[in-house]
Amino acid sequence: MFITKYFYLIKIQYLGYRFHGWQKQPKVKTLHLMIDRTFNYILEDKYFKTLAAGRTDAMVSANEAAFELFLHHKIEDETEFLNLFNKNLPQDIRALSIEEVSEDFNIINSSKTKEYIYLFTYGEKCHPFCASILTTILDDLDIELMKQGAKLFEGKHNFKTYCYRVSNEGLYNRTIDVCELKENNLYTASFFPEKTYVLRIVGKGFGRNQIRLMMGALIKLGRGEISLDYITNSLLTESTEVMDYIAPASGLILNKIEFEE
Repeated sequence: MFITKYFYLIKIQYLGYRFHGWQKQPKVKTLHLMIDRTFNYILEDKYFKTLAAGRTDAMVSANEAAFELFLHHKIEDETEFLNLFNKNLPQDIRALSIEEVSEDFNIINSSKTKEYIYLFTYGEKCHPFCASILTTILDDLDIELMKQGAKLFEGKHNFKTYCYRVSNEGLYNRTIDVCELKENNLYTASFFPEKTYVLRIVGKGFGRNQIRLMMGALIKLGRGEISLDYITNSLLTESTEVMDYIAPASGLILNKIEFEE
């Protein structure tokens, strides 16, 4: 029996602080679990399947993420459906948009660019409300040196030093289009300290924990524990360095995802 299938691209945003990442896991609350639980309710046990464009780790947030929804029935009113979906999602997850896509669209293999940001400050303890999206480094940091270090990551390099659980089969030669560190004016709040900073990274593919390990290297650079030469040499093909400091997860945000035509 032939079954007609329908495919939808849905973009969402979420605060990841209370979730154990995207992927479903036994006995813990994850984003995929909450998404599927909501669909199961609003679709009243009709067939559906969801597949994400990528996974975020525990406590990582997203200003714009995406997943594909597979159905055996057509959504007649997409605006009404999106409103119903939002009405039943928890308050720390919000659906932004929905669009029907063709059967040829593959959310995993489709070419896409991701923009990540990492929010941080340094020098003194912050208001506790900052904890969900802003990392506080209590040590003094050389921000100007860190800005120089960030630019070294731009371009095509071997990022093996900045990937988790490396193996001989891994793909570590990747290209970063933009890597810049500057004063933060993207996200503000009345309880934020006077000065906060953002690391902005744009590229098509990243390894597990890659951005947090790169941020870890920049923090070590700012503390004076490593040099600019260390970062330069760590990106060479023959490098055997292993970054031993991973920046806390809660400062990391998937800020934007764009699919190419």
